Amino acid sequence: MRKFNWLGLILATACTGLAGAQETAVKLPDIGSSAASAMSPREMKAYGASMLHEMRAYNYVLDDPLVSDYLQDLGYRLVSYSDRPDLEFTFFVVRSNDINAFAAPGGYIGVNVGLINAMSSEDELAAVIAHEIAHVTQQHLLRAFEDSKKSTIPIALAMLGALVASAGRSDDASQAALMSGISLIQQRAINFTRYDEIEADRVGIQTLTRAGYEPLAMAETFATMQRVMRVNGVDVPEFLRTHPVDVNRIADAKARAVQLHKSQPLRGAIALNQPTKAVLPGHSGLDLSFPGAASKRDTEGSVPGAADANAFVLMKERARTLAADSANSILRYYSDELEREARPSVANRYGHALALVRARQPRTAIAEFKHLTEDFPDNLTFMLGLAHAEDQAGQKDSAFSRYQRLNTNYPGNRAIVLAYTDALLAREESESARRAQDLLRPLIGRYADDPELQHSFARASELAGEPIRAAEAYAEWAYLNGRVEDALNQLKALSSKPELTYYQRARVEARITAMTPAVLDIRKSERRQPDADGARENAQLSLCPQQQCLDLSRRRNIAPLQ
Repeated sequence: MRKFNWLGLILATACTGLAGAQETAVKLPDIGSSAASAMSPREMKAYGASMLHEMRAYNYVLDDPLVSDYLQDLGYRLVSYSDRPDLEFTFFVVRSNDINAFAAPGGYIGVNVGLINAMSSEDELAAVIAHEIAHVTQQHLLRAFEDSKKSTIPIALAMLGALVASAGRSDDASQAALMSGISLIQQRAINFTRYDEIEADRVGIQTLTRAGYEPLAMAETFATMQRVMRVNGVDVPEFLRTHPVDVNRIADAKARAVQLHKSQPLRGAIALNQPTKAVLPGHSGLDLSFPGAASKRDTEGSVPGAADANAFVLMKERARTLAADSANSILRYYSDELEREARPSVANRYGHALALVRARQPRTAIAEFKHLTEDFPDNLTFMLGLAHAEDQAGQKDSAFSRYQRLNTNYPGNRAIVLAYTDALLAREESESARRAQDLLRPLIGRYADDPELQHSFARASELAGEPIRAAEAYAEWAYLNGRVEDALNQLKALSSKPELTYYQRARVEARITAMTPAVLDIRKSERRQPDADGARENAQLSLCPQQQCLDLSRRRNIAPLQ
């Protein structure tokens, strides 16, 4: 089994122990609950950010600007209609084919590529994200954290470290590392209550409806998961069934959706200027077409499958292609899909073009992208794909001109800016580098957690003759990729340089002060004596030696979708 396939299992296992060993379904009040003091907002943010950085260190995060911005926009649209629109959230994509999503402290919500692929509409994906948002807004994570006594998650994350360390050896080694810790968690899973999951379903459906999505999508999402499990013959271990997706949960979601339809049937549709959506009797799917997705050509019938050219469908295929283990295997997948279709869908055409770029066949990809841009001349995704294919094919002038036009028409777009600055930096000229700096500087403040922006800015500063600023950005890049101690050492070395100005030194010292507690926490965790239980000791000793500063057994709290 590939190492990425274990991630969802570990996260779900962690949740079974964490999400609460309460045996009674009693709602804890928000005011006066000791859970509210279990972690401060600052601590929660720090834990969630550290988790994301560590996942990046092991290449578990898909940091594609198009997919990331799509998910972030979708997530914040839901947050704005939630009970706590004031909370800060970070949505990110996990490189895992498991069908799962999870919420972590500080409003960090991860969505697996496998879950995105399993969803048939944006409404279904929105239902999952609304569910995870509800876990945060209803303080389920804090209550679970209080109950766990900080014991279960360190074990689960030590298991993750053991799996990463054993990934280069054998599947048996990986499985042994995983199973060594499960016995410590399994008993807690037996007593797991379903109350928080049911509450997250109900609050999520309300958020979904307010945001203009189909409330029945929550029930359809559960049904989709059941169908996928039946088709694939998935045998889920009992400790992962503490919150089963059963007929009762589906029925409850449907009943609540029907009630919301009666009480506010047009609220979301009017807000989005879109028609209401009907479900045909006996039909297992929902008519959840993206508003305004079909082009004029589609309505005239000249471009088959044009209704597939919506953001959800395209980002679904993009995530599938970029997260695939092998460029050749994903290319074969799309070739087979296109052969099976009498009229090739836009989604598969786009996925095939991306797969061609991944497989280093850019000239063939250019032809496909040109057909797509002719059918959809205003589609940013296709135009950017064409420029990338031209760049890879060596058509530098054409690609550069296209990037320039895109940047003029869509100023401040992260995907365009990153692609455009790559083309500028490829020239290795100081003037082009300064232009890249100007493009990147405003985005760094808006996307503070984007390592690619920091890396591009570091390279631009280097070429522009600003070594101090380049060193700062390289340190931030290392920090965001989980190399905390490396980043701190870089900054300390930089602070010793006599040529730093007053403002440069103040900026560097401020970052040193901010990073030092995280490094001290890591070192403290490394010195901590392992538990008497041999299983946990083995898991801790298996942590990868080349990442001495990374100890995954720090305090975390991850609640996956059940």
